[in-house]
Amino acid sequence: MDTQFLVIGSGMAGLSCAIKLAEEGAQVAVVTKKYLADSNTNKAQGGIAAVLGSADSFDAHLEDTIRAGGGLCDQEAVRLLVERGPAAIKDLTDFGVRFSKNLEGDLDLGREGGHSHRRVAHAKDLTGAKIEQALIERVKSLKLISIFENHMAVELVSSRELGDQGKERIVGAYVMDTVSGKIEPFRATAVILATGGAGKVYLYTSNPDIASGDGVALAFRAGAQIANMEFFQFHPTCLYHPDAKSFLVSEAVRGEGARLKLADGTDFMKNYHELGSLAPRDVVARAIDMEMKKSGDDCVFLDTTMVDANLFPERFPAIHQACLRFGFDPTRQMIPVVPAAHYMCGGVHVDTGAQTSLPGLFAVGECAHTGVHGANRLASNSLLDAVVFAGFAAEAATKWGATQPLPGSGPPIPPWDPGGAVDADEQVVISHMWNEIRELMWNYVGIVRTDKRLARARRRMELIRHEIDEYYWDFVVTPDLLELRNLAECARLIIECAIARKESRGLHYNADHPKTDDEKFGKATIARRGPEGGYIFGG
Repeated sequence: MDTQFLVIGSGMAGLSCAIKLAEEGAQVAVVTKKYLADSNTNKAQGGIAAVLGSADSFDAHLEDTIRAGGGLCDQEAVRLLVERGPAAIKDLTDFGVRFSKNLEGDLDLGREGGHSHRRVAHAKDLTGAKIEQALIERVKSLKLISIFENHMAVELVSSRELGDQGKERIVGAYVMDTVSGKIEPFRATAVILATGGAGKVYLYTSNPDIASGDGVALAFRAGAQIANMEFFQFHPTCLYHPDAKSFLVSEAVRGEGARLKLADGTDFMKNYHELGSLAPRDVVARAIDMEMKKSGDDCVFLDTTMVDANLFPERFPAIHQACLRFGFDPTRQMIPVVPAAHYMCGGVHVDTGAQTSLPGLFAVGECAHTGVHGANRLASNSLLDAVVFAGFAAEAATKWGATQPLPGSGPPIPPWDPGGAVDADEQVVISHMWNEIRELMWNYVGIVRTDKRLARARRRMELIRHEIDEYYWDFVVTPDLLELRNLAECARLIIECAIARKESRGLHYNADHPKTDDEKFGKATIARRGPEGGYIFGG
């Protein structure tokens, strides 16, 4: 397969980038390991933040973002993000997204934690699904976009692997057809990673099963810089029920007046932050974790009874129906909630053009570290990040492509070599290691960390990594094995970055180093692959 641009991932970032490239006349291949609609975007409830109200301003949005980011935001990137916000909403509207409006016909703007103004555009509580649907319809209408569903990237391919002694660049990827198991090379002028997050690295997560950190692992193995993996955001309010599978209760519910309480009705968030239940997510998640440990309770409660009983099912239809399905009436009862892994604030390190440290490789969306989220993402900035930086990536990739040979003119990528691999005789080994990683990460590298917990996690992950490596080279590659390998790589990166940051800031809280140290740690944690699979920290 030869194409100008290879986009790996079909969420909001990947599809937005593919659309912009195709509209400029480029040939694009979109690879997605399930179906187009299977993405983190499709699960997003709250909305997309942008300066859309007359009382709001770019400066206010910028200040809110930087304050939430704990001093690690890239101010230039944040400025670009917020100033492109209104245009991004227009782009989505042009694609066919219908945002909710009030009785006056204006956008019905919500407010979420950490925001000083109402600025969250939404489609009730189905924003992500509505955006994804509109983008898919647009993608399917563009003849220059080829779609490869049930295909998964195995490894990136660099020019050096093809014998080119010039400056190294990424020239494609090996891609598996997950139905047949066949692996074939895709050559491209540029590769854009848009694979989403890595929430499945934790035992409890709001993410879908596909969130195994594929893009970060692919880029790291290829030699790209990875940044700030220690900052993993835990959403404070996931529905606590054995059958709910961490169903998310959007922060927008708190924006409409709901409050976090203990079982006896105590509003505990007043003791932790002046914004109470609308404090930034890192503060709220730690407060819930602390209260649960103090009381021994399995959850806390979100009191939604003060939200207008007529408004709730209209504004939050999906949440309302889910609560009723699991036996709770949110207009009359408090909802049991717990924190769960939600968003990866680190990722593949990129500049404001979404370019990684490897020429020819770009990254957008949750798998990318643009610098806009710092140590803690401001609520509803993620969808904005995805669409804004997808536009920047399309521009930068187009410029890069203009300087490169036409697709198909370079040396061919050799066929995939399975070596002496044989079919695995026990798939249970994969599921066992998967569960072991997720429990280890939840227990030792969760909301609150210590030096001892991190050291224990490092030792255990080193053993697991060796087992996975042996398994990978001995047996025929399968989609489950690829996800396990990628998940383990992300787990190791989170652990190593957390060990390197001996302070507490934003989403990284180490009880042995509770203070923030700007002098030593007031910058991003940059890591890349070292000799024999080790780590090199720094630029």
